[in-house]
Amino acid sequence: MTAETRMPIAPPAFGRADLSNCELEQIHLAGSIQPHGLLLVVREADGAVIQASATAGALLGLPRGVLGLRLRDLGGDLAARVAPRLIEPLDGVPVAIRLRAGHPAAAYDATIHRPRGGGLVVELEPALDAPEVTGAVAAALSAILSSYATRPLCDEAARQVREIAGHDRVMVYRFGDEGHGEVFAEARRTGMEALLGNRYPASDIPQIARRLYERNRARVVADASYVPVPLEPRLNPQTGAELDMSLCLLRSVSPVHVQYMKNRGVAGSLVLSIMVGGRLWGLLACHHDTPRRVPYAVRAACDLIAEALGTRIAALESFAQAQAEIAVRRLETRMIEAITREGDWRAALFDSPGTLLQPLGATGAALLFEGAVQATGEVPGTAELRAIGAWLDTHAPGTVHATSTLGEDAPALAALAPVAAGVLAAPVSAQPGEWLMWFRPARPRTVIWGGNPEKNVELRDGMEVIAPRNSFAQWHQVVEGSADAWTPGDLAAARLIGETAADVVMQCRSVRMLIVEDQLAQVRRQVALSAQAVVICDASGAVTLMNEAFERLVPAVRGARPRRIEAVMSFFADAAALRHRLRDVLENRHPWRGEVRLGEGEAGGRLLLRADPVMSSPDRVLGYVFLFNDLSDRKAADAARRRFQAGIAESHRLRARQLDDGAVPAYQAILSSVVENAQLAALEIAEGVEVARMPEMLESVRASVARTAEVLEALARHAVNKGGTGEDA
Repeated sequence: MTAETRMPIAPPAFGRADLSNCELEQIHLAGSIQPHGLLLVVREADGAVIQASATAGALLGLPRGVLGLRLRDLGGDLAARVAPRLIEPLDGVPVAIRLRAGHPAAAYDATIHRPRGGGLVVELEPALDAPEVTGAVAAALSAILSSYATRPLCDEAARQVREIAGHDRVMVYRFGDEGHGEVFAEARRTGMEALLGNRYPASDIPQIARRLYERNRARVVADASYVPVPLEPRLNPQTGAELDMSLCLLRSVSPVHVQYMKNRGVAGSLVLSIMVGGRLWGLLACHHDTPRRVPYAVRAACDLIAEALGTRIAALESFAQAQAEIAVRRLETRMIEAITREGDWRAALFDSPGTLLQPLGATGAALLFEGAVQATGEVPGTAELRAIGAWLDTHAPGTVHATSTLGEDAPALAALAPVAAGVLAAPVSAQPGEWLMWFRPARPRTVIWGGNPEKNVELRDGMEVIAPRNSFAQWHQVVEGSADAWTPGDLAAARLIGETAADVVMQCRSVRMLIVEDQLAQVRRQVALSAQAVVICDASGAVTLMNEAFERLVPAVRGARPRRIEAVMSFFADAAALRHRLRDVLENRHPWRGEVRLGEGEAGGRLLLRADPVMSSPDRVLGYVFLFNDLSDRKAADAARRRFQAGIAESHRLRARQLDDGAVPAYQAILSSVVENAQLAALEIAEGVEVARMPEMLESVRASVARTAEVLEALARHAVNKGGTGEDA
């Protein structure tokens, strides 16, 4: 059978998986619940129970069962308490209600939600007395918000959750880049073995379970030795399919996981998801040596703390990334200054090694650019650096690439581990072999696993099956040939530096096209294919190159094919002010950075324009380079400017009609000059004033123009009247 005709592996049904295929087990289609509560599936049209856990009737004092009965027949105030909630979507976090149900009526904590496929799921757990948790939650949130580093933050969260939940052990379990888990923080009962720092293989928590943790943020196993209670009937009569139990709090857990808990000596658990930036960062895992039910209020309190923990981790990670971005922006400034000062941006990267190495925690860095190699710190030899570049061209063309195990990824480069086991690389152009790379050396270390991470094979019914590990004694693994892993912050910093370098590279290559004639064809191709929008003109202002990226940005130029840069600028709004700026660039050879807006016929918005003269000597200009970057975050400012321009134009027209053209043409010229000056002022405000203040500033300019026009009108009338009396004007 060929790969094309091979049938896909069918996912195992719930309870039929082992560790070889548990990644595919349909754990959300459990078809059973834990026995400490009951589950009802209700047809909303008439409130009738169409599916229920097998013991629901016995628990509610209805020995004949509950199928076919309506909620109002189940005793207490169940129906009355559920009815007001039915107007809500009920497709996210299950709604919790305290109510009474049964014959005789008893107190229950109820949760309701609508599963995929329709209907209403009502889960009832006998109510438990819970301590007052609001004060404890407030104290926990205060402690979390006052933490300014991830590890002490997680230590505090584990301590606070254990104090509220009362479990023997509470762990913050963090997932690594490879999917493995690590006990990152721990609070435990005195005398218990410490698990802090232990790692567990990714297979301990399959991906399908992790996806479910993203939907259902709190999971409880009250007693690992429970006997599952099946749903009756097995298939939902309304859909004809298994009930989707993704959001069911009582849902049975996989037998593989139950066995895993027993092997670890855990009888009861509460597991809460830690979400950071929309991804499952880790878990708050609460373990108890004996069976333990968790009151709803306590569970909800711990859920709140897990949410706050995830938010705080996101803030700390964002702050670290922001600090890295500041360092990168400083490096960008140095690169631009180096071009002006020395004509070579590369000097800024290597004249102060710490500037390049520190943001990424690297021990060495190298640049492969236009056949040359520059390096700083501890790096491989030139030939080896070129070999790494060639490998990157093959395995990660055009993208940021990171590895902490170069020897495993590229065995031919394994000998470089003492200086380059870890490689983080960013392309600086679209050309093969042009990379900015950072290095870290191999650091032999001992990884402490919570038991042998290798799969445990057992013989069952004469067949070998992969079973959950039954030993969790610390298992030490010496890891060699790998470097410290690159963090998401490292990748973000490398991407920023690479993008900045790529921008500068494009700028320099545009300049070189004007300077070096024998390289014109090659550089023209590089510029033409670049994603950076570029227009180049010669010393007279004649357009010599307009790349496809610019034509995509300004589609109207495709048919017009403007020959001069002044004509190119006609496709943008604020033409008068822009022509004034352009004259300054062309005549005075002054570089300019500013924002421009596409004309009314274009779909785009505001663009950042970088205009630079290219000098061959202090008194000779070869041409000009115009780089355009699309901006999309200043629509409000655009609207304010449009309102301003409309107001100014209208004011100009009204005032112009009120001035006598024959008698005082000079006043009309003054008014036009005032309007043009106001438009220039508006452009300056758009460049230098924060967006929030722009409407206020533009309004002040508009008011100034209006008042100036009033004064001019008064002067004009005075001049006309004065002339009419025969007096000297």
